[in-house]
Amino acid sequence: MSETARSQILDGIRRSLHRGELSGAARQAVDARLATPPRGPAIARAALPPAEKVALFCQWAEFNNTTIARVAGAEVAGEVAAYLARNNLPAEAAMAPSPQLDGYDWASQGMLSLRRGAGRGSDQVSITGAFAGIAETGTLVMASGPDHPVTLNLLPDTHIVVLREADVVGGYEEVWTRLRQRYGKDRMPRTVNTITGPSRTADIEQTIELGAHGPRRLHILVVRE
Repeated sequence: MSETARSQILDGIRRSLHRGELSGAARQAVDARLATPPRGPAIARAALPPAEKVALFCQWAEFNNTTIARVAGAEVAGEVAAYLARNNLPAEAAMAPSPQLDGYDWASQGMLSLRRGAGRGSDQVSITGAFAGIAETGTLVMASGPDHPVTLNLLPDTHIVVLREADVVGGYEEVWTRLRQRYGKDRMPRTVNTITGPSRTADIEQTIELGAHGPRRLHILVVRE
């Protein structure tokens, strides 16, 4: 957003509130809050040692209709190929152009065809990393950017996510702290998506329908360090 457009939006909000730009003590209070945002409440069940956080994440992810595979780094490519075979899916996928994903031995799976880039309507499978996993709910957090096009989260019917154990956190507040640390002030990613299980809806007669607004299958590879 340009600075001019930002100013126009803020000016419109001020007019609706019948006040001008903040100054003095009121401005200082706002600046202090933005510099050190207060943390929200933490869920007791997420205050666990790292290994137990990972186990809790897997438990809640499976509760939400996600399939989980806990693997070593050397097993990532083989597990992806095996998952596709188990589900009678083609051995091809659109993969995020992420340096983290490039570190796995995809060449060992000769029959697996990968296209790196944004998702297309014709893609059946996507492979991405994840910014974080949240133990308290089994939720994935995706930060958009050149190495993670948002379309890979939404278009294909099957979404395979490679999540490192080190990126599993206890609660949501830890995610926002990590985002601020990674991107810095005023440089947050354009989009932050939270994904809890496959896409589903119960709008029609309270019957769960998978794949309503996105992938109908979500498979997470939790990678041991």
